[in-house]
Amino acid sequence: MREIILGITASMFFAVTFILNRSMELDGGSWLWSSSLRFFFMLPFLILIVYIRGSGKQVIHEMLSRPMPWLIWSTIGFGLFYAPLTYAASYGPGWLVAGTWQMTIVAGTLLAPLFFVTKPTNHGPIHVRNKIEIRALSISMFILLGVMLIQLPQAGQLNAAQIAAGVLPVVIAAFAYPLGNRKMMELCGGRLDTFQRVLGMTVASLPLWILLSVYGLVTVGPPSSEQLLQTFIVGVCSGVIATTLFFIATDRVRTHQGRLAAVEATQSTQVLFVMLGEVLLLSSPLPSGIAALGLLIIIVGMLLHSYFTKKANSQKQPSLLREKGL
Repeated sequence: MREIILGITASMFFAVTFILNRSMELDGGSWLWSSSLRFFFMLPFLILIVYIRGSGKQVIHEMLSRPMPWLIWSTIGFGLFYAPLTYAASYGPGWLVAGTWQMTIVAGTLLAPLFFVTKPTNHGPIHVRNKIEIRALSISMFILLGVMLIQLPQAGQLNAAQIAAGVLPVVIAAFAYPLGNRKMMELCGGRLDTFQRVLGMTVASLPLWILLSVYGLVTVGPPSSEQLLQTFIVGVCSGVIATTLFFIATDRVRTHQGRLAAVEATQSTQVLFVMLGEVLLLSSPLPSGIAALGLLIIIVGMLLHSYFTKKANSQKQPSLLREKGL
């Protein structure tokens, strides 16, 4: 239950991304700077946090021991996640990008068979392929239905080209984020805490952000002072606070696919926060009719995930006591 609360809190800070990225594009800022500057601004904060905790050497050791996996999965988890999101914001409104992004709650569950869990046997530990949690997938699909209902009233405002440009990159991001996150959890094996892992992934993804920023400098020129300020806010709220909270939550449940799916499903609440932000900041109207039904479905879906996660935890506790002979 605490992990779900962490996930929802992270979603509140993640929502800043969708609102400000769209705002920057409307003000003429390039997606190249919106994406790369976020990670440049994240870096000093993460270095400071890890330095204060005295755990920087361990990050360096882990990265140098397996540099290519760090480079590949960090680029996928951060690069193929955030660059497509900012690109999509150039062509679609925040609600479309935020709504499509919710595919990640289903994507994470579908990726389960790509990973293995170690189980003890009489003949020693064996690696068993994870199975798709049908109940978690069903609830996530139910939540996704609610997200789609929210989008329907506004979908008629866009043409096919806008929908394609605003949707397809986000679909890539929706699979890249949980894939990169889960692969890095597997690679680290619990040896690094969340701050260390986020710092390492940020450093490992820097080659991509440097390339994008150089390309942006050549093609569109330097970013404006307004874009610098807004990407700084995104970097702190979404890059440092939200990412850290979300990774803490997923780290805690990484060995249980059902609870992991429930935590990843908390990202669906981003749509609620984005819509609330647009109402407060951009004077958008409150959702009604079918969109209000979509909001209700999302809330019910999250309550179902919370209920079954709490139930699974309560059932697990007596089994642990029996194993210990208590």
